[in-house]
Amino acid sequence: MAWTELTRPHYVRSGGRYASDMTHKEWALIAPFLPAPKRVGRPRTTELRDVFDAILYLATTGCQWRMLPNDFPPVSTVRRYFYDWRSSGLLREINRDLVAMARQGVERAACPTAGVIDSQSVKTTESGGVCGYDAGKRTKGRKRHIVTDTVGLLVGVAVHGADVQDRDGAPDVLKSIAGTYPLRHHIFADGGYAGPKLRGALEKIGRWTIQIVKRSDAVRGFEVIPRRWVVERTFA
Repeated sequence: MAWTELTRPHYVRSGGRYASDMTHKEWALIAPFLPAPKRVGRPRTTELRDVFDAILYLATTGCQWRMLPNDFPPVSTVRRYFYDWRSSGLLREINRDLVAMARQGVERAACPTAGVIDSQSVKTTESGGVCGYDAGKRTKGRKRHIVTDTVGLLVGVAVHGADVQDRDGAPDVLKSIAGTYPLRHHIFADGGYAGPKLRGALEKIGRWTIQIVKRSDAVRGFEVIPRRWVVERTFA
């Protein structure tokens, strides 16, 4: 989405407590997905909008749970809701429906049939967890392996050690969206996904075709590569 004089006022973030807070229109889209209060037991006292804003704050800033500002619900409450929504598949369901709405807004079919895959190696802290060394990027940490549709909307993600090569990590992220987007079968990728090894692995998880989009050797300097620029914009 290009930032223009028309789009900037529409997406301005000056009204909430933080720039990551949802607008009223965004909350109107999210609220119907969230569970209603239980009819028995203790009445719900937590505002789910505050919980969702807290999750967005964490995702945007990358801070620790304990560094969540005090004007949000207690950390233990936010964490419990997040784990419940993640484990139940609610967050994945929300993402799937929002992707469909966004695609229909630009006159595309609700369910995408093609996508773009790529990975990004990032450094991590010393606090533990999955870790590896990416010799190509000279980065010790993890890889964010994502799949977007051809518009750039995120539809699948997997996180693994940075030492896992792209062609080895691709089956996991593609397998994770096989049930959510059953019509998707064509994937654009860079040269790191070429070779018979990946094609053989994909045959075991469905009908997938990989189209390698390479940079022209005749061009010097920066070049916008067809299709692949979409996933790079999503990373940015």
